Amino acid sequence: MLQLNLPEYNFRIKKMNEKPFIFDSQRKRYVTLTPEEWVRQHFIRFLIEEKGFPSAYIAVEKQLNLNGMKKRCDAIIYNQEAFPTVIIELKAPSVPISQSTFDQVAVYNSKLKVDFFMISNGIEHYCCRVDVENARFVFLPEIPDYSFFLK
Repeated sequence: MLQLNLPEYNFRIKKMNEKPFIFDSQRKRYVTLTPEEWVRQHFIRFLIEEKGFPSAYIAVEKQLNLNGMKKRCDAIIYNQEAFPTVIIELKAPSVPISQSTFDQVAVYNSKLKVDFFMISNGIEHYCCRVDVENARFVFLPEIPDYSFFLK
């Protein structure tokens, strides 16, 4: 698969009907291995193994109902009280991160009201705090460790 700007990990991959599938340890099943899924598997593993996020606090492909429309967040990180705290939006490496990506997450946040976003295409990674008072995002210099979110 594609080389990403994330650590390399070993994954369980298999072919079924000539299509590649990857085992998603969060969803506990094999899913179709697309370029975006490749990024998701690496990024979630990066958060758990390198940044200390508890895997039990990460929900993948979480469905939201927004004004009668069903939308799906790539991932949401919850806190100890089971409240959403971070929305994660992931793109395939060939998809540039743009203003429309941030707008997409802002739409999800109109429902979830989280304090942080993480966005990655496997090459570029962004983490920002939502500054509701000034209607803007404050970019952090890197993806912080889980302990940062406990403050």
